[in-house]
Amino acid sequence: MRLSELGGKEIVNLNDGGRLGIIADSDIIIDEISGRILTLLVPERRIQISRLFGGESEGIEIPWHTIRKIGNDMIIVELDMY
Repeated sequence: MRLSELGGKEIVNLNDGGRLGIIADSDIIIDEISGRILTLLVPERRIQISRLFGGESEGIEIPWHTIRKIGNDMIIVELDMY
């Protein structure tokens, strides 16, 4: 699968059914040595608004190993949020 094919997919948490964001708005953290994807960094909605006004750009970190399924429209992750 190409990175461009991930664009537009919604990220959903298997544990609570929560919508975490859309991959198009996310950053990908890559290990510089191995070239492997380590983490998806998905900005939270309130943080996206803060970014418009010069705030910090942080979000939910989703480790790549928590991804359980990549479907046509969404990516399902198993992430403990608490």
